[in-house]
Amino acid sequence: MSRFNSLIDQIKTVDSANFDSVALQVFKHQYEYNEIYQKWCNSLGRTPESVSGIQDIPFLPIEFFKTHKIKTGDWTEEQVFTSSGTTGLNSSQHFVKDTNSYLNNCRKIFESNYGPLRDYIILALLPSYLERNGSGLISMVDDFIIKTGSEESGFYLNEFHELSNRLEALKISNKKVILWGVTFALLDFASNYKFDFPQLIIMETGGMKGRREEMVRSEVHELLKESFGVSNIHSEYGMTELFSQAYSDGEGVFTPGRTMKVIGRDINDPLTLSSSKSTVGLNIIDLANINTCSFIETKDLGSVHNEVRFEVKGRIDNTDIRGCNLLVI
Repeated sequence: MSRFNSLIDQIKTVDSANFDSVALQVFKHQYEYNEIYQKWCNSLGRTPESVSGIQDIPFLPIEFFKTHKIKTGDWTEEQVFTSSGTTGLNSSQHFVKDTNSYLNNCRKIFESNYGPLRDYIILALLPSYLERNGSGLISMVDDFIIKTGSEESGFYLNEFHELSNRLEALKISNKKVILWGVTFALLDFASNYKFDFPQLIIMETGGMKGRREEMVRSEVHELLKESFGVSNIHSEYGMTELFSQAYSDGEGVFTPGRTMKVIGRDINDPLTLSSSKSTVGLNIIDLANINTCSFIETKDLGSVHNEVRFEVKGRIDNTDIRGCNLLVI
């Protein structure tokens, strides 16, 4: 237990200088105490004895979160975050051992990019998430809204008129305001209302989910910039399977939180890492996933800049093919 507590303390203070060494310790811990991950590593011939650097660490296909209970150690979850699939088969499940640890990490990542939450008013337009249970995003944004300490912060479902009135009032208040929204809802709102609010921060968190015709990021951002009168669109990158986030202050280039690192892989060979600046598959190390799995092979396509920042360009085809089919458990 003392070794585990020491590892937790290292994750809480991790930075770029010691990230790789902490990640290697997390790998050894999860290999030992996560049966699913250990079997995956063994099937690839990757064990602690053969892993000397993060370039050797196996990444678990993200589909495992749809079909397996991913836990490191034996513990009872406080809650379960779920993705927005229409059935249990299509939904990822991420078991949460300590909700406060998750929220504390989210706050640290946000405030390292934007400053104290108490300086902001947050208006959240997240209808598809509010309409279901088990959203990690809702838990995070709800905590952020509380931490602003402002009665003017809050969630909006389909109350576009009320949201418009609130934005107009805040425009002349000289307060820092974030409109945090799922992409399709921001576009729906923007198609009905126009603003000249250059100091407003639009934080889009992705997501069309069949609610609108798919559009490329540049098209979405141009429409939103024109509708709200802002010069750039901010973005938050997160997912059910991750407890850390990354933020972009424009142009879709993300800076990951300190507990997160993105590594490119060859799009034709998921076991081969790629240093190419062109399109790669995105592997993510998320040290905040200490109690589940920190090494995730996502289905996102993108590029990695200077081994730190990254872009998301799309999704890999045939994402419904489950990596778990390669492993019989």
